[in-house]
Amino acid sequence: MNKKFIVVLLAFLVIGALAFFIWKYTSNNSDTNYEASKTSVNNTEQNNNTDNKDENSTAENNSTQPQTQNQTQENSGSGTNTPSTNPAPTTQIQEEILSTFSTKIYSTDASRQNNISITCSVLNGTTVKNGETFSFCNTVGPSSTAKGYQKADIFDKNGNKEKGLGGGNCQVSTTLYNAVLAVPALQVTERHEHSNYVPYIEEGKDAAVAYGSYDLKFVNNVGHEIKITAATDGNSISISIVALKAV
Repeated sequence: MNKKFIVVLLAFLVIGALAFFIWKYTSNNSDTNYEASKTSVNNTEQNNNTDNKDENSTAENNSTQPQTQNQTQENSGSGTNTPSTNPAPTTQIQEEILSTFSTKIYSTDASRQNNISITCSVLNGTTVKNGETFSFCNTVGPSSTAKGYQKADIFDKNGNKEKGLGGGNCQVSTTLYNAVLAVPALQVTERHEHSNYVPYIEEGKDAAVAYGSYDLKFVNNVGHEIKITAATDGNSISISIVALKAV
């Protein structure tokens, strides 16, 4: 009797255990399916939301592009372009010869010819502003071997002939002096005669120069800037006074 009871009890326990395990297995599978289904649904919703966001973003971009183009068109026609600046008119200079004077070179001394050529080159193209004082010595400077000057005949203060650097310069200054005299608006403020006769100009019309002692000066009262042109061909010296007028 006891053995049968024990066998029945064991069988009942085994059956109960099997039933429990079958129920538990079924319940787990059902939860898993539910979670998988839930996850799948959530993913689908997220994807749909993402697609909607992409569509909305695309729509916003599409709606922004025409607006940007319109703004660009409005800005390009808003009159904000930098105005062009007209260049200042270029001032033109009109040259007018006021006077020209020439003196003949009587000496054939090569050193004297050399000195005359150097001084004419330095003097040529010199400009004097209106109201400004011209100085021959300050313009030409001292005669020196470094500048190429050589010794030629000059007069000392007693009228004696001797050799000195820059001999011949006085003929250039004399030629300039007479060109200046032909222009009334040029006021001579310093001029010196030679201590002896010079053959290239009439008496009383010469202009001796010696750097540091004798100078030729005049003031430009023409009303315009002037230019001095000076040239020599070995036979004569020619100097012109040219007015420079702005037009």
